[in-house]
This record gives sequence, C-alpha cells and structure tokens, in this order.
Amino acid sequence: MILTSEIERFIEEDLGANDISCTLVPEKEIKAIVFVKQDCIIAGIPIAKRIFDYFGLDSSAKYKDGDQLGSGDTILEISGNAVSVLRAERIVLNFLGHLSGIATNTREYVETVRQYSDVKVAGTRKTTPGIRKFEKLAIIAGGGDPHRFDLSDTIMIKDNHVNMMGLENAINSAKELAGFTQKIDVEVESVENAILAAKMGVDIIMFDNMSPGQVIKVVEALKNEDLRNSAILEVSGGIDISNISEYAKTGVDVISVGSLVHKSQWIDVSLEFV
Repeated sequence: MILTSEIERFIEEDLGANDISCTLVPEKEIKAIVFVKQDCIIAGIPIAKRIFDYFGLDSSAKYKDGDQLGSGDTILEISGNAVSVLRAERIVLNFLGHLSGIATNTREYVETVRQYSDVKVAGTRKTTPGIRKFEKLAIIAGGGDPHRFDLSDTIMIKDNHVNMMGLENAINSAKELAGFTQKIDVEVESVENAILAAKMGVDIIMFDNMSPGQVIKVVEALKNEDLRNSAILEVSGGIDISNISEYAKTGVDVISVGSLVHKSQWIDVSLEFV
C-alpha cells in the first residue's frame, strides 16, 4: 500500500514549483500505455495504479505483480487528462523500473536455489531509505521472502551485541524484553556459539559471513548435538548469484541476500500516448 502522503512527497520532489514542461501540452483527454522494453518479472503495478488514481486517471492492467512479461508487453492502459499523465509518468516509471528489477533479480536467485533445495531466499535491511516496504514487496513478487521489515519485527542479536554483552547475556536480555510474537535471531561466527544459542532456545541462528564449508561443519555439529531442528538455520553475508548455489547445498533453511536489492538492475519501462 502506498499512502497519499507518500505520493504527494514524490510529486513534490518531481514537479517542483514551476512545472512548464508538462503544461506545454493541451488540456485534453488522451489514452496512453505503459510497456516494458525487456523481459522481466513485473512488480509495482498496485503502486502505479494508485498514483494514476491520485491524478484522476483511469488505469487498467491485465497482469499482476510477479508475472513474467516479455519485451513489448503492455503493463497498463491509461486514459485521462494529458497534463496529468505527463505529471504521473516519471514517478510511475521509476517505481516500475526499480521494483521490477528487484523482482527479476530475486526470481533468478530463487530459480538458481531451486535446482538444489527448497531453502528460502530472503532479503535484508540493505534497502533504500524511504521506499523499503516497496522493495520488500518486490522481493515477494520475485518469489523471495522479505525477511523483517524493520527492527521491531524480530530481535536480532548481532556481533556488536555479543562483543558488548556476551552471547549468553544478550540472549537472556532479549528473552526478557521480547513480546510473545517476536522471534529471536542470533548471529554466530563459531560452532561453539551456534550450539550455545541452540541450547538457549533461540528461534533463528544466523551463520554470519561463513563459507559454505564452514556452514556445513556447523550444521553437522548441531546434528551431532541433536540440536539441528531446535531453530531455523539462516546464512548471510557475502552471498550473490555467483555462489548462492553452494550455500543452497549446505542444509540451512534460509539464505539472506542483500544483493537482491543493491545488485538489481532497473528494467526499461516506457509510456507512450496512443
């Protein structure tokens, strides 16, 4: 969902105080299409429709987020005032291009992993400030898991927490403060800490910046202690399309990948009057 206040912020940024270029065209009713110029997984259609609606434009789409589109396919058909179409154009195209790039990139990661296992491919909080929720929805459209949307979703104990408090103290403090719906996700860098976290009953154990070989050793150690199924096992750090297949073979449950967003490439999307 995109809020009216968000749309107005984007409009203010794009139009400025003296928009002459859009008002050059006559105030007349026109029809237009938005189409892709390359194959992609589409994302951002509900946002685009909401922006067009804000400008008083009618829009329709025969596709939904997550659909595969080919070059030249029409995403949306629009009708309404020509000036309003031009004012909505760049905001809509920016969202569709950026979010479809994330969805397309995510789908590639997911399909690569599916050749080896059914492990989840998840995002991270390495997102663009101000539009995180939209980028997370694009990950979902691509078949990935959004992971936590913000710090309140899950309590994550990271290396800095451990360095300051010690792992055991950090976990105990998290348990005392956690609401009954909040899971505790602990970042570990050693077999010993993974076993300790599992024995203390955390919900998720995240192997941080470990090689695939190191991850396999930790998973085996947890199995030997009969702790493998005591927590969700997650791996993150330094993972991209070149090595994700190796992590998919390690036996973890989740692979968290920041590059779903920060290594995605925009999809070429265009609008034309018809």
